[in-house]
Amino acid sequence: MSIIIMILLLSVLILVHEAGHFLAAKMFKMKVSKFGFGLPIGPTLWEGKVGDVTVLVHAFLLGGYVAFPDDEKDEVLPADSPDRFMNRPVYQRLVVVSAGVLANVLCAFVLVFLTAALWGQLPSGKYNVIVKKIAAEKTASVWQSGLQAGDKILEVNGSKITSSYGFVAFAQFSKKFDGKADENYIEENLQKLEKINPAFKQDEIIPEAVMIKIPAIDNEPGIILNRDQLLGIEKYKDNQVSLNDAQKKLRDEIEGKKYFLSDGKTTLKDVAYAISDNVHPINITVERKGEVIKLKPVYSNKEGLIGVELNSEEIIIPTKDFKSIVKGSGKYLYDNTYMLLYGLKQILTGKIPLNDLHGVILITKLGGDTIENEGIFPGLLLTALISLDLAIVNFLPIPALDGGHVLFLLLEKLRGRPLEEEIIDKIGTAGFMFLIALMIFVVFNDIYALIKHKI
Repeated sequence: MSIIIMILLLSVLILVHEAGHFLAAKMFKMKVSKFGFGLPIGPTLWEGKVGDVTVLVHAFLLGGYVAFPDDEKDEVLPADSPDRFMNRPVYQRLVVVSAGVLANVLCAFVLVFLTAALWGQLPSGKYNVIVKKIAAEKTASVWQSGLQAGDKILEVNGSKITSSYGFVAFAQFSKKFDGKADENYIEENLQKLEKINPAFKQDEIIPEAVMIKIPAIDNEPGIILNRDQLLGIEKYKDNQVSLNDAQKKLRDEIEGKKYFLSDGKTTLKDVAYAISDNVHPINITVERKGEVIKLKPVYSNKEGLIGVELNSEEIIIPTKDFKSIVKGSGKYLYDNTYMLLYGLKQILTGKIPLNDLHGVILITKLGGDTIENEGIFPGLLLTALISLDLAIVNFLPIPALDGGHVLFLLLEKLRGRPLEEEIIDKIGTAGFMFLIALMIFVVFNDIYALIKHKI
């Protein structure tokens, strides 16, 4: 039943989008030939007249269209008839083409507004991260840090923590012996080595069995993550250099030592690399009984764990009156629009692999699961985000999408005349074929993800 509800909600979004085009056309008294619910693939389930518009319901429900006389091959209207879409002023056509996107944006706001009004709350997307218990071995640094069960994590290395993902990310990227080190830090340690081992130059092979002094060394610099990396929408990339296998082996051999005997294959630079790959401090600030406390540094182990169990409590935005409903709805949509646009940027720049692209099958599955496990209101919020996503994607300047039509109309306005119909048809066909290929690809990804239980 939850999946059926999600399919119905998705169908409503399609109807809203096409209704936007239709109502904008009627506002300008344009002639509309057909209003199609679904795509003309397979049989037509119902066809009838509503006024002078032919309404069709197709078996392939996931789609829709509004057709004008220009789209009909057997249309008998004169070429210069004002009832033809192409004979209308550019600004009117721009409004009609853009109206579907606007309708989806308004639909998203209405869904969020209704949820806020009826549910009395909205999720903020931010969480209080609470230490449930310390589960590390007694020798682990977390026991000496002062961290206690019940502490609320406020900051790590100066960054605000709003989800358990952010805290875990710091632990993972701060793991001990990660095989990398900062170039400046390596240079600092190399200078220390040269100072206490003046007999050797940095690239000189140290003879076998010669004893080399190891200087006192500091920890590696603490990891810094920005807001998007803490949210998991930007991949963390550091500027560190990697150790080779010999340097990693050397690192393990001289850990904690003040001297080491050369094997006849090592240079001071190798030693500098080896001692520079150690641990990154994790500086945690917590709230305990209303008091803000900065703890002693904690260090991850080789697996990127510090040995704590966490509880996450989502911060809820109360929406009990009209002002808070409007304000909360606006902020919810603003924050999630940013996330959707950023995700789109990551896709277009190749930072999100194509294998992570998914479509309507997985959306339906996730939506159904959301409704079943969390209730109808989280399902409505998810539908609102899908409506926003439809608006954003449809406005991309790709032929066969609304954004592609907008691009053609803007070119027409700049040139003072439309592009040749043959060129428009060829570009439109190429765009349509691209979209079909993309749809097949994401459907394959969806099915594969479901079979492999990735979602």
